[in-house]
Amino acid sequence: MAAGIAASNGVKVLVLEKMPRPAIKLRITGKGRCNLTNTAPLLEFMDHFGSNGRFLRQAFMQFFSDELVAFFESIGVKTGVERGGRVFPLSNRAKEVVDALEKWVKQNGARIMLNTKVVGLIAEGAKIQGVRIRNKNGKTGTSAFNAKAVLIATGGKSYPATGSTGDGYWLAQSVGHTIVPILPALVPLETAGENARKLQGLSLKNVKVSLWIKNKKKDELFGEMLFTHFGLSGPVILSISKHVAAASKEAQKIEISIDLKPALNDEKLDTRILRDLNEHGKMKMQSLLKLLLPQKMIPLCLELTGIPPDKFGNQISAQERKRLRTWLKDFRLQVKSHRPFKEAIITAGGVDTKEVDPRTMQSRLVAGLYFAGEILDVDADTGGFNLQAAFSTGWVAGNAVAEDQKNNFLE
Repeated sequence: MAAGIAASNGVKVLVLEKMPRPAIKLRITGKGRCNLTNTAPLLEFMDHFGSNGRFLRQAFMQFFSDELVAFFESIGVKTGVERGGRVFPLSNRAKEVVDALEKWVKQNGARIMLNTKVVGLIAEGAKIQGVRIRNKNGKTGTSAFNAKAVLIATGGKSYPATGSTGDGYWLAQSVGHTIVPILPALVPLETAGENARKLQGLSLKNVKVSLWIKNKKKDELFGEMLFTHFGLSGPVILSISKHVAAASKEAQKIEISIDLKPALNDEKLDTRILRDLNEHGKMKMQSLLKLLLPQKMIPLCLELTGIPPDKFGNQISAQERKRLRTWLKDFRLQVKSHRPFKEAIITAGGVDTKEVDPRTMQSRLVAGLYFAGEILDVDADTGGFNLQAAFSTGWVAGNAVAEDQKNNFLE
């Protein structure tokens, strides 16, 4: 985005890409479908980023979801809106997005050098002078590119196989920038014991998931989740995982509570259970519970509540009924840790936004140095928010470079 915008304004642009092809990570986002943005209004949109969302206000005011959708339409990518305001290409192919962007960038005159790894920034007197790259074709040493401006848009450290190995962090650090400690975010969670594994492959919709850290509720979300061989995943779990990453680093007690019947309070749920027990009293509990739970959950429910599977509904005691009700509203799993960076969708932490001008994405420490995307200390839930931030900051940075460096980007 930054390269295409700068080039469209007449700036001479060179994209240095260490991988064999550009935008590999973009090709796999949204399970290969590429959730480009979200239709949520500005304030609600910013809320998804937590306290650091304020930094993005200037960028979103300049280039937001409507402008992004119009931009993609203009380069031949038609989009549609799905549940939760999520915007996808109608083709459901991330490759279409990447191909259109690459074509647009080249048509605007930017050059892309593949298999080119940047190994250092060149700065003198708090002003950027260029970059150093590792020599190719077996040659040792480095070569230099002189430049009036340099934009670091290397992404975070998640999915390192795509090229996101955290290079941008040490590049920024090398010229004095502060890096807020990085953590995997939007990442599955590992749980203790065998309970999650017993439910492996089961997806739950319309459940309420609460995160408890040191016996205090930290977060609560409603939606969809998935049980895996190692623990928990799915949209709701991914969205609360950032808090887990921070807490597990400090070895704090972490629990996930699942409310399987969030539409019913305790009283209404008790009435519902009583009705089922009365109407189907001659059914054994292992069959009767099909009225309340997915089949796969029934053996575990009976095990954890201590209710014999072959006990008839009309034999259930008040105490057993209470245990069932409590479990349905508060099925707990202890969290051991989060999965590694290679399974995280994004990275939390990064270049401290206090050291970046939100109007231009230019460094406040080094003139001519810009940042865009995930390298910045901004991250959000799933739903298209993170990609919009990447596109918006790229658009702002590209325009700012063009404004400051017209026709002098490279020497």
